[in-house]
Amino acid sequence: METARDRRARATRGVPARRAPPSRSRARRETGRARHAAGSRDPRAEGHRVPPVGDRLWVLAARANDGSEAFAFFPSPFFVVDDFFGSARDADRQNRLLTTARPNRSKSKPPARSDPSQIFKAAQDILPGGVNSPVRAFKSVGGGPIVFDHVKDAYAFDVDGNKYIDYVGSWGPAICGHANERVNEKLKAQIDKGTSFGAPCELENVLGQMVIDRVPSVEMVRFCNSGTEACLSVLRVMRAYTGRDKIIKFEGCYHGHADPFLVQAGSGVATLGLPDSPGVPKAATNTTLCAPYNDLEAVKKIFEENKGEIAGVILEPVVGNSGFIIPDKSFLEGLREITTAEGALLTFDEVMTGFRISKGCAQEYWGVTPDLTTMGKVIGGGLPVGAYGGKREIMDVVAPAGPMYQAGTLSGNPLAMVAGIETLNILAEEGSYEYMDKNTKRLIEGILEAGKEAGHAVCGGSIRGMFGFFFCEGPVRNFADATESDTDKFARWHRGMLEEGVYLAPSQYEAGFTGLKHTEEDIEYTIEAAKRVMARI
Repeated sequence: METARDRRARATRGVPARRAPPSRSRARRETGRARHAAGSRDPRAEGHRVPPVGDRLWVLAARANDGSEAFAFFPSPFFVVDDFFGSARDADRQNRLLTTARPNRSKSKPPARSDPSQIFKAAQDILPGGVNSPVRAFKSVGGGPIVFDHVKDAYAFDVDGNKYIDYVGSWGPAICGHANERVNEKLKAQIDKGTSFGAPCELENVLGQMVIDRVPSVEMVRFCNSGTEACLSVLRVMRAYTGRDKIIKFEGCYHGHADPFLVQAGSGVATLGLPDSPGVPKAATNTTLCAPYNDLEAVKKIFEENKGEIAGVILEPVVGNSGFIIPDKSFLEGLREITTAEGALLTFDEVMTGFRISKGCAQEYWGVTPDLTTMGKVIGGGLPVGAYGGKREIMDVVAPAGPMYQAGTLSGNPLAMVAGIETLNILAEEGSYEYMDKNTKRLIEGILEAGKEAGHAVCGGSIRGMFGFFFCEGPVRNFADATESDTDKFARWHRGMLEEGVYLAPSQYEAGFTGLKHTEEDIEYTIEAAKRVMARI
């Protein structure tokens, strides 16, 4: 196998490295960088052999006392001068040579030297499956995952320097755009004051009051560190308050990876085709009852069969973890009526929908107020966060006000609080949700039109900054309907859109997101890309 030392030695002999030719666009980019790196004089113009474009960006120029020059190219500024001189180790000769390394001083960032496939391969030896969250592995769409280098506004950039229009947005939090300047300024100022206190701070009060002022169901709130933590905590609240054990959830709805929720769950569980998760004891799910989404009669039947035993009902008020599924408003209203009549609590899991589809979350959008609400993603402005809240009399059971225990070392940490405060301030500005609604409607209408024109069965929809579609005739009203979608076709669609520079969730069973930094030009480009991909899959 050729070593790095061998490649450097061959470069001095003018032998090109064995490397796959770069793309034309990358070749043009790196050619300019290589010329810039060599200074105002182009060594090729003087007959010097230059390695293939993209192989070297650093130039070693050696000038002897007689004025003769030699050039060699290296992948980094860290090279061994002896390699350049080969076996000639004559001290007098080296003393007569002046060696200088000329780095790429262009304003643009040089291409990444990392191979994304090698990064992911290395990750698989370090992390289970090479990722820290299953859906990121691209198992349901094929190919290796895109390895990000940095993000900004509505765009993601991979380690190869490719730019993508991003409709994942860190799975929801980046509603104001990645690395938002206003949010970053607040974060930088807070870092100087401290990143974690483990003690009360006023920022918790500020963000907490903002949540209470905006969300109809919330009179008191508790911050934690993730949506999973918020949901497992609210489950305990429902049981502690009612003195009952059983809960109702809906097929395909995902509420984090706590044991009682991993029953007919959506998100990564559906993506990977896992019926349930190994390691979850039967006893942990015995009290979890499941019903089809949008099926009020099924819920009524469960209540009848478990009279006086059900603590509460939890659901996504707009499903995003089985793909994008909109509820019937009458379904939500019916749940409110049933739970009230049965003495059970109604919980809206708004980790995904919270502050994304309305200033007061999905409950404000639908006009249906639950007893409890879980939140996350957006309220952390891109930092790890979770929260749950509800009526004061219910939240009073939470320690130390009450007997139900829940705690967290980093809960309410000042970084998440300042990022959340500024994010909600931005979203509160006039026209924010109208802007997202206009762009998202145009996007999904364009995608669906492109699919139908190409002869595909497609259906889908959107609400404000959230959207999704399926490769089936539809309508899709629940998880069973969603499984009728052609997931193989979706995989081809996903890969095709990546080739066009559009980054979408790597699963048919995940919603997409738009934000305030997506422009009309981004939307139109995406629609045109969708037309090209739909025509060839």
